[in-house]
Amino acid sequence: MMVRFTNQFLAIAFTLLIMAGAQQVFAQNEESDGSVNTVVTTNSKDGVFSSTASYTFDVKSTYKNPQAGRLKYVVTTEAGKLMKSDSVRVKLGSKGSASYDFEIAGLKAGFYKINFMINTTDYDDTTRKAFGIKPEEIRSQYGKPADFETFWNNAKAELGKVKPEYKVTEMPDSSKDNRRVFLVEMKSIGGLTIRGWLTEPITKNKNKKFVVMLALPGYQVDLKPLYGLDPDIALLSLNIRGQGNSRDVINVRKETYITLGIEDKNKYVLRGAIMDCVRAVDFIFTRPELRHDNIIAVGGSLGGFLAVATSSVDKRISFCSAANPILSDVRNLVDEVDWPFIDIRKYVNTRPGLTFDKVLNNMDYFDAKNFASGIKCRTLVGMGMVDNIAPPNTVQTLYNVIPSDKHLIIFRDLAHEIGKKYVVYEGRWMRDTFALF
Repeated sequence: MMVRFTNQFLAIAFTLLIMAGAQQVFAQNEESDGSVNTVVTTNSKDGVFSSTASYTFDVKSTYKNPQAGRLKYVVTTEAGKLMKSDSVRVKLGSKGSASYDFEIAGLKAGFYKINFMINTTDYDDTTRKAFGIKPEEIRSQYGKPADFETFWNNAKAELGKVKPEYKVTEMPDSSKDNRRVFLVEMKSIGGLTIRGWLTEPITKNKNKKFVVMLALPGYQVDLKPLYGLDPDIALLSLNIRGQGNSRDVINVRKETYITLGIEDKNKYVLRGAIMDCVRAVDFIFTRPELRHDNIIAVGGSLGGFLAVATSSVDKRISFCSAANPILSDVRNLVDEVDWPFIDIRKYVNTRPGLTFDKVLNNMDYFDAKNFASGIKCRTLVGMGMVDNIAPPNTVQTLYNVIPSDKHLIIFRDLAHEIGKKYVVYEGRWMRDTFALF
C-alpha cells in the first residue's frame, strides 16, 4: 500500500510540477509575445536634398515588457566607403512608442546608402535607404576617348556597306487588339540577320502615318510583338544580335554574352548591337506608313543603354526614353556593382595577354555617359535610388551631361525598376512632342 501511495503522490506531484512550469512558460510567453514596428520616413519626396539629409524613425512596441537598446545609422558611398554614423538610446515602456529625428550634414554632392539598425531587448532589424545630395553637380572624373565620334562614324560607315535585305512577313495569327503584326528581318553589320516585330493599328485611312516607338530589349530579353490601344503609334520591337529571335549566329549563355569580343572594341558585341538599332531606324525610313520625323527610342536596363546610344549616334531619333540605363560611368561603376564585372574578370582570366585595364580602355567606347553628351533630342530618364545594377550616381552622371531638353524621374525606394509614374509621363511627353492631341 505504501508503494502504491508513494507512486500516486509522485504522479500527482509531477503533474503539479508540469502545470506550474506550464503556467510559468505561459506567463513568460505572454510577457514576451509581441512585436516592434518601425517606419523610416525620408523627409524628401524623391530622396534628394540640397545640403542636409533628413529622416524620421518611428518605433512602436506591442510588448508588455519594456524595450531598451540602441538605434544606429550608417552612411556609406555607393562603393561602400563609410562616411558617417551615429546612434541614440532607445527606451520604450510597456507597449510604448517613440520618434527620432536624424539630420546628416556635411556630405558633398553624390548619392549615398544609409542603413538604420535598431536593437532592443526583443527586437533586431535593419532598414535600408538611399539619398542624394545636390545630384545636379555630379560629374565623372573620366572623359571620353578623343576619337569617340570617329569610332562610331566608322561603325556607321561599315553598316552602310551592308545591304539590309529587308524582309517583312505578316503574321495573321498574331494579330489582335486591332493591330496587324509583321515579322521583320534585316541584315546588320557583319552580315548578321536580326529580327523584330512590327505592329500597326488597323485603319481605314490609307494615308495614315504612324508615330514609331522603337522598343529596345533588356539584357538577354526576348522581345515579342508589342500591342496597345493607341491608334497613332506603330510599335517596332527589336531583338538585337544574340537575343530573342536573332540568335542564329550568336547563341551563348547569359553570362557569356557581355564578354563577346570585349578584347577588341571593333569586334565587341555591343558595337554590333548598337548598329542593329541604327539598322532598325533605317528600316523605319523605308516604310511609307511610318513617320520618319517622329521616332521614339525606348528601353530599360540594357534597353535604356541602347536607347541612349542609338539616340546619340543616330540623330534621326526624335525622343529618347531610358529607364535604369546600365553601363554608365563604367570606370566608377567597377567598384560599385558585381555585374557585369564578375563575368568580365572571369573572361579576362581565361585570355592570355588580356588585362582588365585593356578591357576598360575598350569599354570607354561603350560608356553610356559618353553617348549621352551627344544626344540632341528630348530625353526622359528614370532611376531607382536603391538600384544595385545601375546605381543612381552613374545614371545621374549620364543625365547631367545630356545637352538637350530633358527630364529625370527618381523612384526613391525602387531598385532596378521604375514605377507607373514614368510610363504615364513618357506617354504624355511623347504625345506633346509629336503633337498627338
